[in-house]
Amino acid sequence: MLVRELTEDDLLSIIVPHLPQARGIIVPSGDDCAVIPAPDGRMAVSTDMLVEDIHFRRTWSTGADVGWRAAMQNLADCVAMGAHPTSVVVSMELPANLNIVWLDSFARGLADACRSMETGVDGGDLVGGQKVTISVTVLGNLEGREPRLRSAAQPGEPLIHCGVLGHGAAGMALLERGYTREASLLPAAETVLIDDFLRPKPPLLQALDACRSGRIGAFMDVSDGLLRDANRIAKASDMWIDVESERLAEDLHAVTAVARRLGMSDPWEWALKAVLTGGEDHGFLGTLHVPVERAWGIGTPTLPKGFRQIGTVVGHHSGGRLTADGKDVRGLGGWDHFKA
Repeated sequence: MLVRELTEDDLLSIIVPHLPQARGIIVPSGDDCAVIPAPDGRMAVSTDMLVEDIHFRRTWSTGADVGWRAAMQNLADCVAMGAHPTSVVVSMELPANLNIVWLDSFARGLADACRSMETGVDGGDLVGGQKVTISVTVLGNLEGREPRLRSAAQPGEPLIHCGVLGHGAAGMALLERGYTREASLLPAAETVLIDDFLRPKPPLLQALDACRSGRIGAFMDVSDGLLRDANRIAKASDMWIDVESERLAEDLHAVTAVARRLGMSDPWEWALKAVLTGGEDHGFLGTLHVPVERAWGIGTPTLPKGFRQIGTVVGHHSGGRLTADGKDVRGLGGWDHFKA
């Protein structure tokens, strides 16, 4: 078999069993971060990469855009474990013909993103090469809390989400058709979608506040598509999760106009696919730790600020099960480097 015949999860299942673990490891490979013991508690650590012409194009993105994205996708992974990101280290491959103005802009974008969470940039490495490639490693402080895991979902819990859905897919589709953020032909609501693709804005503080409140069960960053990532929670928790599309009406409305602009034969179907499988939005998906709270109505859960319910953990299911509106999902879509 070749790499192209397998998914990212398949490849990890081949690699990970051969690898030694740190002494006293708390959370090994498989969640958004590993959690390792530290002299003053527990530390979350994760790493991610951006590769030119795969994750970004310099014809679309400024250096500041790429620096922002490089930081944000790692900060989101850290927060998804319930940890405050304290430090990142950054390594870069730089082609010889790269304009220094672009590099200066990259550093500014990286710094702006990290300052938003009071996160330091504390080292790294530079090498020469053929394309711009960035690797960021983030370290986070759990502040005495237990890490939030994908495997923590329980029967009856609401499936909750914080952030946007479909903006990344819609913004990329507009860019591919030649539109830009500066295009006067686009209404403001659509230029926002382009900006959200180039500079994802995960609701880091709201997600971290929810973790600090102790109200989150299972949790993860949504970067590869809502259905693909919901399926990961279902599998890790051995639960049946049902996503309810009627709860996504606001997201669908936001991207349906893009589908019409691009001449899609079925705008609603295209919008639904963008919202359910688009990826690159970096919101947060999880479950509410207390299944039902009767604060202002029977069976109405009170959610952490910024979160909304988009489905339910139906019950136990060995190996996990994912449905949308009660129907089994066939084909998760979303982002996978190695297989659609």
